[in-house]
Amino acid sequence: MNDRKLKLADLAKLAGVSTSTVSRALNDNPLIKKETREKLQQLAKKHNFSLNTAASRLRTQKTNVVAVIINLDGDTEQSINDPFLLKIVGEINLALNKFGLELLLSNSFMASDDWANYFINSRRADGIIVVGQGKSQANIEAAANAGVPLVVWGDPKTPSSYPIVGSDNYLGGRLATEHLLANGAKNILFLGDPGHAEIGERHRGYLDAISEAKATPHVVSIDITSSAAYKGINQLLVEKGLCFDGIMACSDMVAFGAMKALKERYISIPTDVALVGFDDIAMADISHPSLSSIKQNTQRASVILVEKLLAQLAGQSVESQVVEIELVNRQSSQR
Repeated sequence: MNDRKLKLADLAKLAGVSTSTVSRALNDNPLIKKETREKLQQLAKKHNFSLNTAASRLRTQKTNVVAVIINLDGDTEQSINDPFLLKIVGEINLALNKFGLELLLSNSFMASDDWANYFINSRRADGIIVVGQGKSQANIEAAANAGVPLVVWGDPKTPSSYPIVGSDNYLGGRLATEHLLANGAKNILFLGDPGHAEIGERHRGYLDAISEAKATPHVVSIDITSSAAYKGINQLLVEKGLCFDGIMACSDMVAFGAMKALKERYISIPTDVALVGFDDIAMADISHPSLSSIKQNTQRASVILVEKLLAQLAGQSVESQVVEIELVNRQSSQR
């Protein structure tokens, strides 16, 4: 390893602790045990590492505020109005309140590229919870390398230097596809953008299930919105007709957009096309037909996100964690 290019994350890996622990130790923060501080300071000295205190200065005062960033990609029309995002933000807020913490809500468009300075060094918040990995993790990685206490809602199987909490997206994609196959679907579309970390894993699960069934995969890559799904399905029907009998949608909102397009053309759900979504938002149960979906346990995940952030603030090292999922079988896939 080239010592001159050693990053905070590299030093943390060498020491077997979190980046926030290293940063606090090098700042002589009393939250870290004296022996741990001295050990890490010796390690830093050995590798000629010096902390950029201007960029990653940590405070001794607490705000009792946690910044929750909705991480949206620049080319998406998805917004904080998305029911699933509202659901998880609401549950994170409840979990924070139980620990006497307040939520500061922002999104990746409003927050600067330098989350460490914008949220932490400016004393807006003590730590960050990021909702969604998106297509690029550059801002997340930069914040983690600067020693910011943070936890991400995303795909926990992603290799990273920071903790990620989320569902087994691969298993969810596989379960949804196997369910459609078991109910007689043979030509199943995957509707969503595999470029996103979480959706990419759902897509991988779909592909493996399709491959084992010796079926042919068909991906319609779209933005994660109901309007994009509506346009995508309409375009496919115009160009190729009804060439599919099942849809594995990457989210419930995407499934609803597809459902609208099919209904307008009097294509029966589930007789002609069976449909499974992902997230199990409240609308899934009251739609007509009701939507089968992969349920993400966001309530449990929110508590884990907050607990892991608090552990980091206490100088502890934390790891990524997978939260259980289940298939909720409703009318849209029952034949």
